[in-house]
Amino acid sequence: MKNLTIKIITVIAVSMFVACSDDFVDVESPITNSENYFNTEQDYQDALVGAYDVLQSTYLNVMLGEIASDNTLAGGESANDVIGIQEVDDMVHTSSNQQLRDIFGWMFGGVNRANYILEFKDKIDFANKPKILAEARFLRAYYYFELVKWFGDVPLAVDKRILFGEEISLDRTPKAQVYAQIETDLIFAVENLPAIQSQVGRATKGAAQALLGKAYLYQNKFTEAAAVLEDVITTGPYDLVSNYNTIFENAGENNIESVFEVQYTELEGASFDCLQCSEGNVAVGFSGVRDYVGPLFTSGFSFNVPTQEAVDAFEVGDKRKDVAILDIVQWASDNPSVSYETGYKHTGYFNRKYIPRLRGPNATGDRNLTNPNNYRAIRFADVLLMAAEANNRAIPSDDLKAQSYLNRVRRRAFEDLLHDVVLTGTALTEAIYTERRVELVGEGHRFFDLVRTGKAASEITGFTEGKNEVFPIPLIEIKLAGNRWSQNPNYN
Repeated sequence: MKNLTIKIITVIAVSMFVACSDDFVDVESPITNSENYFNTEQDYQDALVGAYDVLQSTYLNVMLGEIASDNTLAGGESANDVIGIQEVDDMVHTSSNQQLRDIFGWMFGGVNRANYILEFKDKIDFANKPKILAEARFLRAYYYFELVKWFGDVPLAVDKRILFGEEISLDRTPKAQVYAQIETDLIFAVENLPAIQSQVGRATKGAAQALLGKAYLYQNKFTEAAAVLEDVITTGPYDLVSNYNTIFENAGENNIESVFEVQYTELEGASFDCLQCSEGNVAVGFSGVRDYVGPLFTSGFSFNVPTQEAVDAFEVGDKRKDVAILDIVQWASDNPSVSYETGYKHTGYFNRKYIPRLRGPNATGDRNLTNPNNYRAIRFADVLLMAAEANNRAIPSDDLKAQSYLNRVRRRAFEDLLHDVVLTGTALTEAIYTERRVELVGEGHRFFDLVRTGKAASEITGFTEGKNEVFPIPLIEIKLAGNRWSQNPNYN
């Protein structure tokens, strides 16, 4: 993680059974036992970095969140290129889908790492402990929020790791209870995190408030969402950057608009044998132009290609369009040195926010898998639009406030006051939904926005109501749990 020293901690409980001579009976293992690990503040800090590290694997959540929606198509080299991604695009995914299993396993890995810290929260005392525990609880909430978004009811573990073998005694917890724990964790985080951290990349009070507001919004708790999101807006320290074009370049990372970013670096590489081992943003290379040669960008694997419908969603004069969407035909026309190959389901468009840029010689491993582009997980523009929706949909509503938040975003997009929205009621609701699409296109939110607002069946080809609102629990996980978990409805 950029600005957070990565230190993957291996804590293994080791038993030594020796049948040789009495000389070996009482030999202590040189490896730290996990039960005896937390003895200093540094131990907690190191374990916390390990919990943050799993955030880097959420590149897959972001990419599939677009591909599952009407914003992008799977792309790739052919219809057989990463079958699991193609299945999600076509809404024919099953419980055997490898990418869905990755998301399930990696997010629970994050939960377990956070719970490891919280399991031993009372072992020692030190002045900085409330902040460390608040970061751990923010991370647990973040990972569980991803899990309920994707899978609905999931096993809930609080302040205790799920150890090998315990899965056969765990049941899936109703997502309402999981949300309740997410809220509890984030309220604690809000109360114990600083507004600004000394290290870039760590969770702040504002990040916890924004995620709490989002969790409320996903449960249709609009009054609660409006209150907490407005506090983020009014107390800061966030604002919109003046130039939208700068947000997604390296110089725009961790700026005043960033409420929470997943940090990536190119200094530790990976391979296709272990994508989650990369310290880089794997989705960036996947979303790049196939066999690209030319200025500004480098080549990738042509996945996650925007649809014509997503491109057409931008109004005339919207400055965000050319920042969000790379029209490769136009780009090649403007730059005669450009050459490239077309991939499967080629649309002529690419997600310009997250495609690989030209960079220096420091990357290790496969350069397509170690792109240093941070993921802007929560931007202030997103907070403004969530607050607009919450105020509009609350009872009683405050449409004037909703308009003001929406128009802050639009004034930057058009660089004038001529495109302000003055609608009210359900017409304003629809305008906010449309604005979320164009402001946040390519950032992984679209599928879940369509599901939570009841629009998925009408907007996503192949979407089946009563089924595709969530994804299937991986079959291997059900088997590992002793077949005690029921599958999500209408999946096999």
